[in-house]
Amino acid sequence: MMTTRFTLTALSLSFTASMMLAGCSQPAPTESASSAAPATDITLWPQLNIPVAQDPAMEQAISDVMASMTLPQKIAQMIQPEIRDITVEDMRKYGFGSYLNGGGAFPNDDKYATPADWIALAEAMYQASIDDSLDGSRIPTMWGTDAVHGHNNVIGATIFPHNIGLGAANNPVLIEHIAEATAREVMATGIDWVFAPTVAVVRDDRWGRTYEGYSEDPDIVRSYAAAIVRGLQGAADADFLSDRRVISTVKHFVGDGGTTGGVDQGNTQVSEEELYRIHAQGYVGGLQAGAQTVMASFNSWNGSKIHGDKYLLTDVLKNRMGFDGFIVGDWNGHGQIPGCTNDNCPQAANAGLDVYMVPTAAWKPLYYNLIAQVEAGEISMARIDDAVRRVLRVKKRAGLFAKPSPANRPLAGRTELIGAAEHRAIARDAVRQSLVLLKNQQNLLPLSPTQRILVTGPGADNIGQQSGGWTISWQGTGNTNADFPGGSSIYAGIERQVTAAGGSVELSADGSFSQRPDVAIVVFGEEPYAEGNGDLDNLEYQRGHKTDLALLQQLKAQGIPVVSLFISGRPLWVNAELNASDAFVAVWLPGSEGEGVADVILAGADGSVQYDFHGKLTFSWPASPTQTAVNRGDSDYQPLLPYGFGLRYGQPELLPSPLSEDSGELTGPSELVIFERAPRSPWLLQLRSGNDSEMVTSSVQQLAAISSRTFDNQVQEDARRFVFDGSAAAAFSFISPFPRDLRAFAGADSQLAVQLKRRGPVPERVLLGLECGTDCKASQNIAPALTAMAEGEWQTLHISLSCLQQQGLNLAQVFSVLTIESSGVLNLSLADARISSAAQSSALACQ
Repeated sequence: MMTTRFTLTALSLSFTASMMLAGCSQPAPTESASSAAPATDITLWPQLNIPVAQDPAMEQAISDVMASMTLPQKIAQMIQPEIRDITVEDMRKYGFGSYLNGGGAFPNDDKYATPADWIALAEAMYQASIDDSLDGSRIPTMWGTDAVHGHNNVIGATIFPHNIGLGAANNPVLIEHIAEATAREVMATGIDWVFAPTVAVVRDDRWGRTYEGYSEDPDIVRSYAAAIVRGLQGAADADFLSDRRVISTVKHFVGDGGTTGGVDQGNTQVSEEELYRIHAQGYVGGLQAGAQTVMASFNSWNGSKIHGDKYLLTDVLKNRMGFDGFIVGDWNGHGQIPGCTNDNCPQAANAGLDVYMVPTAAWKPLYYNLIAQVEAGEISMARIDDAVRRVLRVKKRAGLFAKPSPANRPLAGRTELIGAAEHRAIARDAVRQSLVLLKNQQNLLPLSPTQRILVTGPGADNIGQQSGGWTISWQGTGNTNADFPGGSSIYAGIERQVTAAGGSVELSADGSFSQRPDVAIVVFGEEPYAEGNGDLDNLEYQRGHKTDLALLQQLKAQGIPVVSLFISGRPLWVNAELNASDAFVAVWLPGSEGEGVADVILAGADGSVQYDFHGKLTFSWPASPTQTAVNRGDSDYQPLLPYGFGLRYGQPELLPSPLSEDSGELTGPSELVIFERAPRSPWLLQLRSGNDSEMVTSSVQQLAAISSRTFDNQVQEDARRFVFDGSAAAAFSFISPFPRDLRAFAGADSQLAVQLKRRGPVPERVLLGLECGTDCKASQNIAPALTAMAEGEWQTLHISLSCLQQQGLNLAQVFSVLTIESSGVLNLSLADARISSAAQSSALACQ
């Protein structure tokens, strides 16, 4: 999962660009269903030996509770809203079975909420849930959170390395200790339930969630899933879900790491055998360790949205594999099922979804719609009872009916557990074990701490960058070092150890120095991102603006030995950067304990090795920018560095020198279709009028000053007419919930081609453009071109993207690929829109 998101029915571009989404995953475009469902073979899936057996006495107790429940009370157990969208009074009135905080959501909307604030909200929600004065129910609620690399929503918590680094450590025992520490910090804030582990097996590193995967190898993922579940929940035969444990969630079922092109929430087009053999192994490990919840995935499997796939959710997961906990959805993921919206989706319940994750105001109409759909027979009472029994079973197993309220549990309020020294020591050890040494010419590393050392680069003194996405905010952006009390930047760790050994350190942002250094350590890499925002179209690092490479080359040209510490959430093509470095370390996303890096790259004061390199690549390193899907076991497996690579101190250099810096033909796609009969994935059509906006979900729709209607051009309903009435500024836009990387179309010949037809007069200004976030857009006035068109006849206008780039358009993060806006009266029809990388016709003159 990761929880995340926003409602697509009220999405404005500026809001999309800035909104902090929640903890599971975000809504993406709906895949079209396959024309014919493929044959399935359920015998491919195992019948698991689940270690947590059903207790007849507990099942009878659940039956007794359910016998007194009304239908509204049962539906409430299936609704999971988000803390920004409900009040304590809502909890008292409806008695939700659970609730969550998404990434970047905090008690009182306060980023700096204290542990006491978190406990206060947990206590208030709990007391409201067992208050039967309004809803007649005394069933305790439970709070779920995305504690995916520590309790990462809470200021001062220990931030562990992201999963990609932990995979490189290949140490399930370490992983279990990390999970135990995370559980303690979570319980200190009164929270019951963690949306982890993520068990995606990543196949295409362009995916923006690659760092959430442990490995491209399902064997590591399977063993890690079991270790994390044990660490969070306790062993099934020991302290299972005791006062020191939290409920875990294995996510996202299933195939999220295998989407075509690495597109987040896309379509995983694989055989059922491959779906099980590659993508389901984390569930084998997690369920056999006793995981109590599973999160459904946003992606599709061969065109079928998982949230609505009865075969996978019910036949496979519940019936065949024997999972008797409950399945929770991801952030409004049910709304992506064909025929569904966020507030109306019986299909998900019928497929086997037990809990709807429904942030935003959509929770209320969804609640009432589900009640009506059961009463109308669209959803059977048996299906509702099965879902509610599963929810209550997990609550009973977790002791929520018997435990004290959140503020009175043994670990609640123990603020010393948040960022505890013991936990930070585990995180620092995880950093040491995760580092992978790719290059070490002339055994430059380890560095003597008695030298004069320059530390430079944008990531050197930046705990936020080294921690990555899903850190305090959803995308991990907007944080400063002050937001990590108790943590250490990579520079701070180096500075402390070098100073203690008698050496000297100088920190410089740009590579300048007051005294010539003996060696330079350059810390650079990817800026923080989370799902969607991190998707790429190829793996070239810093394409088009090689500022980090220039820094390395600047130091190299002065004869200064260069050590590169590369912060990243995935392997990237960095041949030029490798050539400009004497030593190169993949540090991944190490989290809040940056001093763990110094422990490995620096020798002791006596020159001895403190800690040797331990990490090995669990993701193959690409040989070219376009080698985006290179995985162990491929028939044509030829990476630059293979799975399992990682130097130890004293081992001979294996990389050829110099490496080729030829990126080849990075042509990318030659054409991007935006509208052809209908909006093409991932683009969604939005209307805007004044400050209001809404997604187009109907063939006929109006929003104040603008209306939209489909009509027949060449085939049925293959074109759209937009009427601006002039009463307010209005626009239509083709948007994406996440920014899309369109740098493949950065060439001088790239054009946006739009086939239009106008009727009636044209106002003086009609702007056509693209948008790249808040206050980031570029446009041209096409009013003269529209006026020159023959009325009632189709004509294609061509806009040069280079013109828009000259205005500041950032093709690396495009939210709206086409927007047409007007404040005047305008009748305009659209038949086709696409971007081409090669000039097709004369473009309008740049303005």
